[in-house]
Amino acid sequence: MMNIEVVLSPALLHLSDISSKNVVVIDILRATSTICTAIHEGAEAVKAVKDVEQAKALGVQGYITAAERNGQKIDGFDMGNSPFECMNGAVLGKKIALTTTNGTKCIEAAANAGAANVLSGSFLNLDATVDWLVKDGRDVVLFCAGWKDSFNLEDTLFAGSMASMLSDKTACLIDCDAALMSIDLYNLAKGNLMDYLKKSSHYKRLSHLHHDEDMVYCLQGSIFQTVVGVVDTEMKKM
Repeated sequence: MMNIEVVLSPALLHLSDISSKNVVVIDILRATSTICTAIHEGAEAVKAVKDVEQAKALGVQGYITAAERNGQKIDGFDMGNSPFECMNGAVLGKKIALTTTNGTKCIEAAANAGAANVLSGSFLNLDATVDWLVKDGRDVVLFCAGWKDSFNLEDTLFAGSMASMLSDKTACLIDCDAALMSIDLYNLAKGNLMDYLKKSSHYKRLSHLHHDEDMVYCLQGSIFQTVVGVVDTEMKKM
């Protein structure tokens, strides 16, 4: 029986034993959505790094450099953190070094903590990722990136959606209050996720920065079938 746990922010990761489990890192707005889009659009790999200097160093090695802090692209980098920057052949056959405010450090943290697999979670490839997890059969930890170590709505809603789908497709044990809360929150909001998220802090932050189009895109459900996870330290097609 698959056990499902939700970690609501990076500050809580140390309370969970994720070793030998499948960990889905969730940064819906926007890192994990951008990573999944990049791989779907033909990028060879995305290297998720914590620090700006790490991304710059990889640029010297031929990576496309992508960096965002507080929702904005950092000057001097090839890209920011928008999925639209990965389209129209921009990343085809390329490797990307990506650093963001929240999501990329979570990918690195999960890999370093001994997870069996670290996947990039997004609504864009939700069905395919759920099917992959069901087939693999290991326990699952849904790891929300949040905002600067705090809880946020969008990642929690996705965790609830994925937990609900997993429990519909396979025998699951959900003995985790964070997971139960996430499912309840998703059931409350699922009729119109965008409308629900308009009250959230990150919606307001990104809307102020004119990233409304990104948010509409990132909330689309299962528009591609690419499963993305860490392979030899980089995010690639699984």
